[in-house]
Amino acid sequence: MSFSIGGGDALLVVDLQNDFLPGGALAVAGGDEILPGANRLMEFFHRNGGRIVLTQDWHPSDHLSFASRHEGRKPFDAIEGCVGIGPVLWPDHCVQGSEGASFSPLLDTHRAHLVIRKGIHPQIDSYSTFFENDAKTPTGLAGYLREISVSRVFLCGLALDYCVFWSAMDGRKKGFEVIVMADLCRGIGHESSTAALREMTAVGVIFAHAEDF
Repeated sequence: MSFSIGGGDALLVVDLQNDFLPGGALAVAGGDEILPGANRLMEFFHRNGGRIVLTQDWHPSDHLSFASRHEGRKPFDAIEGCVGIGPVLWPDHCVQGSEGASFSPLLDTHRAHLVIRKGIHPQIDSYSTFFENDAKTPTGLAGYLREISVSRVFLCGLALDYCVFWSAMDGRKKGFEVIVMADLCRGIGHESSTAALREMTAVGVIFAHAEDF
């Protein structure tokens, strides 16, 4: 499989932030391994006229998804009954203005045409780059892509079984062709990543590798 890239294509680079990388508050194992490939892919899109969007978790310090907001609870405890929060509670991470919320210094952010910040509402989380977790509050990404006549989106980043997964699923719901760069993603858990791959396949998500470019 090979791809040619043009003005109808966008690359979504998902949450390559310090807190999701080794040493961060919610580190994804091997997350740093995909940074060189993500940079090369951004350079390829830039050279061929595609659009580049970076997404960034950007939580207020009192975000309801943080275990610290729930007395007697700890990170990764299951949570029920909070619409838009869960299925587990998280350690405090990607707090607005913090070093953990910043993009990795190894990421070539100067290539980006747009940065989408998500998870900005204190009472609701946002895994998808298209919608908050209530599945109805938009981030504005779909409108931007439609305004510039993008019909195909490519995804890489963190984490495969959460933000990449939900972005891919919502991208399909919004009518975009979606390609996930399988070798430029890392997941939090093996079982959850396997389930995510299965569900994405079922809705028509295509999987590609950097060598396809």
